[in-house]
Amino acid sequence: MLGIIFTNLVEMIETTVSYEMADEILQEANLSSDGIFTSVGHYPLEDVVEIVTLLSKKTDIPPDDLIFAFGKYLFAKLMEGHKHIVSADVTLFELLAQLDSKIHVEVLKLYPNATLPTFSILNEGPGMIQMLYQSPRQLETLASGLIQGGAEYFNTKVDVDMVIVQTDPYKVKITVKQ
Repeated sequence: MLGIIFTNLVEMIETTVSYEMADEILQEANLSSDGIFTSVGHYPLEDVVEIVTLLSKKTDIPPDDLIFAFGKYLFAKLMEGHKHIVSADVTLFELLAQLDSKIHVEVLKLYPNATLPTFSILNEGPGMIQMLYQSPRQLETLASGLIQGGAEYFNTKVDVDMVIVQTDPYKVKITVKQ
C-alpha cells in the first residue's frame, strides 16, 4: 500500500487519540518498516491490519469502525494534497464517476507502483451512483468511509449501501444516494 495511507493513519491516531498512543502502537506493532513510514514508500497491507488491530484493542473500538473513521479522515487529506487532480467545481457524484477514468489515472502517474481498487460505474442518475468495487484487499469499509468523508467535504448528505456480490474475485456493489 502507498505510504501516504500509513502516514495519514498515524497522523489520525495522533490527532484523534494521542501522540503517545500512536507512538505506543508503532513501538509494539510487528511492522515491516519498524514503524517508520514515508508518504512515497510502499508497505504491506498487513502493516495497516497490525496498526488497526492494536488500536482496536487499546480503544475498544471495533476494527471496521476504525477503518471507516480513517476513510472519512483520509478524504480531506487526499483532497488537500492532490488539488491539482480534481477541478475546484466538481461535486461528490462527479468525483465518484471519475474515480477510475481520471482520478486513479492521475494517482498512477504520481505513484506508478500503486495497486488501486477499481470502481466500475453500474448506474448513474441525479443524486445517485452505483459502482462495482473490486479489490483483493477487501477494504470496502475504507471506501465507504472515504465516500462519507467526501460527502462531508462537499457538504452533501448521502446514504451508502454495500452488498458483496462475489467473493473470488472480491466485488462489492456500492450504491450512493443523496
